[in-house]
Amino acid sequence: MTSFLDPLISFVSAHPWLAYLTLFLAALLEAVPVVGSVIPGSTVILALSALVPGGELRLQWVLLAAALGAVLGDGSAYWIGHRQQREILNTWPLTNYPRVVEQSETFFHRFGTWAVFFARFVPPIRAFVPVTAGALGMPPARFYAINIPAILVWAPAHVLPGVLAVSALHEYAGLPHHGHPYKHMWILTVVGVAIVVGAAVWIYRRRNGGGVAVAKPRG
Repeated sequence: MTSFLDPLISFVSAHPWLAYLTLFLAALLEAVPVVGSVIPGSTVILALSALVPGGELRLQWVLLAAALGAVLGDGSAYWIGHRQQREILNTWPLTNYPRVVEQSETFFHRFGTWAVFFARFVPPIRAFVPVTAGALGMPPARFYAINIPAILVWAPAHVLPGVLAVSALHEYAGLPHHGHPYKHMWILTVVGVAIVVGAAVWIYRRRNGGGVAVAKPRG
């Protein structure tokens, strides 16, 4: 695996704009209803943050790419819901995911406008609450007043752990930042945890009748 990561890190160093574009798309697609429930956007952001301490990527541009992607993704989903109202919740592909739509509505009714803030940190609800907020008639000004601060907290919460972890490993081990071992360690840990959590959630959903991510069979 490390033999694969070395050329990847070198490629990112030579073409950082592709990494920023990847971060932007990861954050954007993670906010798209249905698509966001399967796109590992948070994993991508957490993993690539390991490349900030060594200078392959710039912290401010990583944060900006992730935040802009999230704003555009959440905003697009919200406006689709706002324009079509409840009709959007009863059309394809959302009709294939009745349980997650129901959970999103319950989440929204339980927390009110703060559901938009909390949902940013709760996958896969994160991919459905913005469109639900629009469909249920939440005013645009109120949506953005909650959504943008949430994203400004969410982006650093996903980027800084990798930056701090790799910096701390370099500091305590006394190795230069241009060395790759601890970047490998962080990236592989993030990917490994994501796989384990994903498998655990899949097993849990299978045992409990399909959970939120299982589509309703077509018939």
